[in-house]
Amino acid sequence: MRLRDVIFAPDQTESATKVNRHIWQAALDVMEFLPVEQSDPFTGVIVFGYGTPPNGDVRYRATVRVTDPALDARSLSVSLMDETGLVDKALRREVENAILSRAREIRIAELNL
Repeated sequence: MRLRDVIFAPDQTESATKVNRHIWQAALDVMEFLPVEQSDPFTGVIVFGYGTPPNGDVRYRATVRVTDPALDARSLSVSLMDETGLVDKALRREVENAILSRAREIRIAELNL
C-alpha cells in the first residue's frame, strides 16, 4: 500500500465535512485576539484558547464549528466561554453575526476582483 492510498482512502474523505471557506476565514479574522489551539478544516472545527478582546477586561475562549459549505447562519455554530463558564446567548449571537458579516464582506471582495 502506498502512502497516497492511505491519505486519500475513501473512508477518510467520506467522513470529511465540506466547510464554507469564507466563514472559516471570517472566524479567524473576528476571533484574531484569541490564540488558535486546534483547527481542522476537514471537520470544520476551530478551537481558540483564552484571550482578551481589544479594550476588554474579560478573558474568553471559543470553539467555532462550520458545518456546511453554504454561506448561511445554519452553517455556523459558536461556543463561547469566559473564565466563569458559558456566556449569555446574546453575546454568542453577536459573535456569530460578526463572523457572518465578515464572511459576506470577504465573499463580496472576492467577487469584485
